[in-house]
Amino acid sequence: MSSIEVLEERCVGCELCIKACLYDAIEMRDGIAVIKDNCTLCGACVEPCKFDAIILRQEKREAVELSDYRGVWVVAEQRAGVLHDVSFELLGKGRELAEELSVELSAVLLGSGVEDLAPQLIARGADRVYVVDEPELEHFLDEPYSNVVAELIGRHSPEIVLTGATSMGRSLIPRVAVQVKTGLTADCTGLAIDDKERLLLQTRPAFGGNIMATIICPDFRPQMATVRHKVMSALDADPSRKGEIVREKMDAVLLESKVEYIEFVKDLTQTINIADADIIVSGGRGLGGPENFHLVEELAEAMGGAVGASRAAVDAGWVPYSHQVGQTGKTVQPKLYIACGISGAVQHLAGMQSSKTIVAINKDPDAPIFHAATYGIVGDLFDVLPALTKSLKAEL
Repeated sequence: MSSIEVLEERCVGCELCIKACLYDAIEMRDGIAVIKDNCTLCGACVEPCKFDAIILRQEKREAVELSDYRGVWVVAEQRAGVLHDVSFELLGKGRELAEELSVELSAVLLGSGVEDLAPQLIARGADRVYVVDEPELEHFLDEPYSNVVAELIGRHSPEIVLTGATSMGRSLIPRVAVQVKTGLTADCTGLAIDDKERLLLQTRPAFGGNIMATIICPDFRPQMATVRHKVMSALDADPSRKGEIVREKMDAVLLESKVEYIEFVKDLTQTINIADADIIVSGGRGLGGPENFHLVEELAEAMGGAVGASRAAVDAGWVPYSHQVGQTGKTVQPKLYIACGISGAVQHLAGMQSSKTIVAINKDPDAPIFHAATYGIVGDLFDVLPALTKSLKAEL
């Protein structure tokens, strides 16, 4: 186990470690640095300490034989016999990665009475589908699902494993990564292959979306990542594609769970799911206040679209969090995205830059949003939005 320790006899209370910590995970108590529970063991505090008072002990493990691992896997997600769209999106990207590596693309399908879903995965690009169809897997539970995926990885040794950064994926895959003793990159917005080293280049926003980090896992396998919904493009379904369906059996002990499933309660508070909208009109800080958000709502209504918002607008309490677009909100991929009074911070761009057409409305001609926009309108949104809404309503 990795661990970090402050040597009290050497600590002089200079607070250099506090300034170096990116996670606010160090505090001073009686003049001595104390590591808090939210420490990520990143080690950023070690070098700045001039008195060698902080020691980071990291677990040493032997690297695996990389050549023993081959193939790209997508862990498909289904609920009540319906596959999640993110599974198709990942198969589309997985097809690209597999062809670059000259390996097969496989899907993993877990559940009860779900084998009939396997042809859908093959039609979307999978060469093979590993199916574990057991009554105990009817509903998603962390323990049996993670046990089964980890067991399959042990049996077949894929080099890459992908799943959606959904509530299920975020709960499942970290447990699998721990069981198979490998790394995991969460909430990726880009995936590529380093041809020379056969490494998966996993890109994600970091430090609140202020930078884009590309992460690799050079010494351990499989390379694992979760990918947000709507950032990858699915292939069109081809019912004529042929593939192999492999039925896998599991020991009963792997299907046991300490948690009992009671019922699924649908969230009825969110009336608009912006992740599925074809048209989104989003408002940002440029609106000036909640009293002006009706301009965005009226334009969205006239276009038959949904209302989105930047993090700044949500943090200010102008609109509910369910409307937030961005790295800490929802990733969207509509046919049309209209950004109104949004400057274009990296955090926001990460959530909407895959939109088919982006229209930016901002009075600042140097706003970063224009670099991502298909079309830009430099002007006062208080003039532009009412004019657009009036024009659209006149056409109806």
